[in-house]
Amino acid sequence: VQLQASGGGLVEPGGSLTLSCAASGSISSINDMGWYRQAPGRQRELVAVISGGGSTTYADSVKGRFTISRDNAKNTASLQMNSLKPEDTAVYYCNARILRRGGFAFQPYWGQGTQVTVSS
Repeated sequence: VQLQASGGGLVEPGGSLTLSCAASGSISSINDMGWYRQAPGRQRELVAVISGGGSTTYADSVKGRFTISRDNAKNTASLQMNSLKPEDTAVYYCNARILRRGGFAFQPYWGQGTQVTVSS
């Protein structure tokens, strides 16, 4: 099972970016999918998470600016980031709780990080 993240880059303040996360491999089911971020010198923090049923949770710092969505048929999740601020600069990681085929419990998986830099 793998999570592949993509979509990071450099954007000016006020700009937008969309991050994508795709799960692949021997997957039976996916529970929560989410995005975390880690800025230099800071702990990794939750940005947004979406349940299998579509319920969403956001960090206070991104509410109203970021939108998480998922496509259960494609095992993908996206994070639409608008009105980006310099303080959003971080490495963003996707995360998913996945039940492998033949498995007995959901396990957390992480994608590789993707850098988001907000700067003029």
